[in-house]
Amino acid sequence: MPELPEVETVRLGLSSLVTGARIVRADVLRDSCVRLIPGGPAEFAAEVQGLALSRWVRRGKFLWAELAPEPGDDAPLLALSAHLGMSGQFRVHTDVPEPHRHCRARLTLAGPDLTLDFLDQRTFGYLHVEPLVPTPDGGPGGQGTPLPLLPASVAHIGRDALDPALDDAAAARALRRGSRGIKQVLLDQTVVSGLGNIYADEALWLARVHPERPAHAVTASSARTLLDAAREVMGRALAQGGTSFDALYVNVNGESGYFSRSLEAYGRAGEPCTRCGSPLRRETIGGRSTHWCPRCQRRWSARRKGPGS
Repeated sequence: MPELPEVETVRLGLSSLVTGARIVRADVLRDSCVRLIPGGPAEFAAEVQGLALSRWVRRGKFLWAELAPEPGDDAPLLALSAHLGMSGQFRVHTDVPEPHRHCRARLTLAGPDLTLDFLDQRTFGYLHVEPLVPTPDGGPGGQGTPLPLLPASVAHIGRDALDPALDDAAAARALRRGSRGIKQVLLDQTVVSGLGNIYADEALWLARVHPERPAHAVTASSARTLLDAAREVMGRALAQGGTSFDALYVNVNGESGYFSRSLEAYGRAGEPCTRCGSPLRRETIGGRSTHWCPRCQRRWSARRKGPGS
């Protein structure tokens, strides 16, 4: 699944190109692209027709457009949620080309006149129209909106490390709860959202924390360092357009991200750590491929005491 920098890159592209546009027609080219709507594609098309894409918003790895009766309306009623799955992407066209073979849905827009296609090669992604509900903490729903609203399906998702409204102290405390390995906690989107397998490995490497260290054994200082590390690696990735290992992830103009050239841990098993020179290791932890430095990120032991233990 695309992680925060990839989704934010898509959000920024959509915000710059199609904010305020009105949906004049929706065509669903694969029924499974529209889910959780009893009436299927026909109901989906009827619900979005005539509504304006008021704002594009992201919380963690979750993306949606606020749908309003009028462009710029500050009282949107619905959200068009876009679950990108493993390979979902949007393409914006100034004309009406023949649909790409992986195009699953097409929105015809007016003001500006554009065609917005949702492509999904692996077909795990989908679109959904749902109500907006108040945020649990009363803050903005996510990046891109001042409103304390978010889709009902995202209400349980925590704020991400790049969210200005994130309470760092509370987030650090949440990271230290329980006996799960810290990487599993980082991947739990209800604690701090946005991190997936790639950036979790990168943040742990930068913070010098072993991925299997129990959450309760992470010091308060290390938890804060880990949050800062998550900000740094995702911020750098965002500046470079996200991470791309194949042709599936592209932004709205069809250009791939290239942060993979700058990864320090993920995918580098057997290569020297750029910090200490030790060969990086790879192991499957919790069903996920995990990479770390055995020297910089020491395994935790209940018997070990002192700094870095």
